[in-house]
Amino acid sequence: MLRYVLFTLIISVSAIYADDKKIDNNNFMLLSGNSNFSLAVEVSNLLGVNINKDNVQKFNDGEINIKISERIRNKDVFILQSTCRTNESSVNDNLMELYLMIRACKRASPKSIIAVLPYFGYARQDRKESSRVPISASDIAMILELAGANHVISVDLHSSQIQGFFHNISVDNLTSAVIFVPYIARRNPEKLVVVAPDAGALGRAKKFQNGLKKYGIEADLAIVFKERHASGEVNTIQIIGNVKDCDVVIVDDICDTGTTLVKAVDEIKNLGAKKIYACITHPVFSKNAMQIIKNSKIHELMVTDTIPLSKEAPSNITQISIAPLIAEAIRKSQNSESLSNLFEY
Repeated sequence: MLRYVLFTLIISVSAIYADDKKIDNNNFMLLSGNSNFSLAVEVSNLLGVNINKDNVQKFNDGEINIKISERIRNKDVFILQSTCRTNESSVNDNLMELYLMIRACKRASPKSIIAVLPYFGYARQDRKESSRVPISASDIAMILELAGANHVISVDLHSSQIQGFFHNISVDNLTSAVIFVPYIARRNPEKLVVVAPDAGALGRAKKFQNGLKKYGIEADLAIVFKERHASGEVNTIQIIGNVKDCDVVIVDDICDTGTTLVKAVDEIKNLGAKKIYACITHPVFSKNAMQIIKNSKIHELMVTDTIPLSKEAPSNITQISIAPLIAEAIRKSQNSESLSNLFEY
């Protein structure tokens, strides 16, 4: 069975809860769509505020029906919604929910609207790789701006340049490494190697490596070089770096079908690695990904709850709550405080 950790570490980043300022309910409202209501409940409990799911319903034909049941005039409204696929809805359903919630709020004269997207759908389509294709991540940013959002808070955007797709509003891109680094440190790894699964993840892996130093762990760095012939399909894999007789942690933002991750794990294991961990922020897990992971040589795969997980997830997957990090980002944003210490790990 899936193991779930509610930040029992309360992240060794003690600075996160150093400030006791509370949310002023008179000027604040937290709303949630349907995509990840359990995460929204955790966030609301940590903030000590109420949340109402009845804002989003559906007509019999599937049309989304939005009604904000409480007064929001002159309030800062935070709307929490992952634009991911769930058992009940598609990526596009949840994106439309978010869009219509922003529009409904905009027509009710709030002070500001902050879109909190733990998972930012379409983020992988962040550039043109062939002719006559959209840059979908940029187009989603345009939709959110046109809808009326004043600010966006997200977690581990697929690429940093997505922040630049928002031309008129600011973006806070939180990092799950704040959770993962202390969690790995508590595992007391031997001769640890941090592995980037591709060149795009090298910067993320390097920051992870530097974060481990604060816990007295000197880790080496390696990178996976892979050749694809289609999306989600890898022809060849090579590991650049030494993993022999080492514990390994693969660091990435998204796991979709799981095939690329498992192929990398197999190659790392063939090169003589001991325990192989993986820290993945967003568990997209399409098709039979969880079955592939269950039968793999991954000792433990750690994910967050930016995307809801099935209860049938295998025992080698551990889900760690991102709620305290999001709650503190909301609190700081509401109180006009700097979020800089949330990036320290």
